Amino acid sequence: MTLFCSRRPVGAAGMSVASVPRANRCQAHPTLRTAKRLQKAALISAFIFSCAVNENALTLDTALATTLEKNPEIAQARIALEQAAGRRLVLRATAYPDVRMQVPVGVQGGKRAGDPSIRPFGFARGFFTQPLFNAAIPASRRRGDIEVLLAQQRLNVAVVGKLHAARVAFYTALYNDSLHTLGEAQRERLALNISTQDERYRAGQTDRAGLVSAQLLERELEPRIQEVQRGYEGSVLTLVTIMGTETSSTATPVRLEGELQFAAVNHDLERETAEALTDRPDLQLARTLVRAAEEDQRIIAAQYYPALDATISGTYIPVTIHTANGGSASSSNNTVSSEGAAGFALTWRVIDNGRVTGQVMKQRAIREMNEISLRQLEANVSRELKQIANNFRAAESRFKALSDAAAAAEQNVNVLQRSLAEGLSSQLEFRTAENSLLETKSALLAATYQQNVARAEWDRATGRYFQFSGDTAGNVH
Repeated sequence: MTLFCSRRPVGAAGMSVASVPRANRCQAHPTLRTAKRLQKAALISAFIFSCAVNENALTLDTALATTLEKNPEIAQARIALEQAAGRRLVLRATAYPDVRMQVPVGVQGGKRAGDPSIRPFGFARGFFTQPLFNAAIPASRRRGDIEVLLAQQRLNVAVVGKLHAARVAFYTALYNDSLHTLGEAQRERLALNISTQDERYRAGQTDRAGLVSAQLLERELEPRIQEVQRGYEGSVLTLVTIMGTETSSTATPVRLEGELQFAAVNHDLERETAEALTDRPDLQLARTLVRAAEEDQRIIAAQYYPALDATISGTYIPVTIHTANGGSASSSNNTVSSEGAAGFALTWRVIDNGRVTGQVMKQRAIREMNEISLRQLEANVSRELKQIANNFRAAESRFKALSDAAAAAEQNVNVLQRSLAEGLSSQLEFRTAENSLLETKSALLAATYQQNVARAEWDRATGRYFQFSGDTAGNVH
């Protein structure tokens, strides 16, 4: 819509105020002011409508950012990362000292000479243990770092999966919206054909069969448009669900901004395969699972070796208690007072009854299964990238062929439409050409959509959604 505004009236209204009769001045100025007010109101309304449309528009970048922020599975993976930090503290605790204290208190009753029948008592006991040698300590520290790394990589895998799903859903919605736009354009062409046939029928240049045939041709397009509309709504619902936003009936309808574009790609397959084997989060997760299984096996096997601890224990009694003679020649044995002891404790499982050996064998089997899964994933990377590269070449060839066919079909329909308006062609010829054009353009859109999905698959298969970080420091999230 184009709006033109001028401070000076045009034509007869361009006369000066002096040239207008005095009796008509009161009528000229209100009319001019009203026109200007209407123009300003129209401009303001158009600006407000444009702002409202842009506010509700959803781009691909916005969809991905919202998914990263609000997706429930990604949020759950972030919480699991905090849990892994606590698990690391538990695994590292085997190397730290252990301090415990006991404080028994109570009352004692009974009749003794010189003592009250009921009296309170209390004392404190303390225990301190510091591991000096334990074969499980180094493996436990490494296992704690790996636990955090596993949580980070699970978060990476969740992010990649959900971003990829949101991107594919966005492309699917754009594809269905493009098909709907194509259907509406075809409907306008067919409506123009109906109008032309109706004019020719009223002028007596054709019979009613031509008009009815044109109307039926337009009605045949209606189910396809409705089907595409349902597909678009389903794709938008899938996208909104992945994004984690509100999906109630009172929510503002989502309007996608953007269009599918075909872009030729040329990837170095060998280089991309090598980078994928290094950068893909799922492969990093599989390798870390193998490392975690190895450390778990070492922790279990550490029970074969002796453990040496430094121990300090003591008992504190506030009041020295004198007791009856227990038959000892030393009078010091007749008292109970505070005491302390320090030393070393050595623990060694000399004979294994099969408990440790069985656990080690079980953990070794888990590690071997993880290694097999890792080798399968690494072998699938090359095949997956080759398949996607083949899809790229097939989509490009198909797009080029369909582009030429669509241009020829468009020209054929335009020629037949003019011929039909002049009565030189039949409805059957126009109908055949129209269906051919619709199918060709739909196939062209399908090729563009498949190429965009293949590009998303390539980014997922090569690990480009997320840059992996192998740092296990506490400030890495």
